[in-house]
Amino acid sequence: MPSSQTGEPLLRVEGLVKYFPILQGILFKKQVGTLKAVDGVTFDLHPRETLGLVGESGCGKSTVAKTILRLDEPTEGKAYFEGRDIFAMNKKELRSLR
Repeated sequence: MPSSQTGEPLLRVEGLVKYFPILQGILFKKQVGTLKAVDGVTFDLHPRETLGLVGESGCGKSTVAKTILRLDEPTEGKAYFEGRDIFAMNKKELRSLR
């Protein structure tokens, strides 16, 4: 049954986290820290709803979108589209989703 008939969200994101390593060195790169681009984003988006991500430049708006679409891999968290686990999809399934 389509999500619009059950009241289930079209897109559900739970605890989305995306960290990038901060590396130092030219030949022998060493991780010296972590950049927390997205830290614990959770939302439900139902059919006929619009969601706006608002914030300053560099606050992680684009990273949220890229991570949900798996253009970047999440550090942790879950995302479901029409009940299907986005982060468990293979390349073919992702292509049809995008």
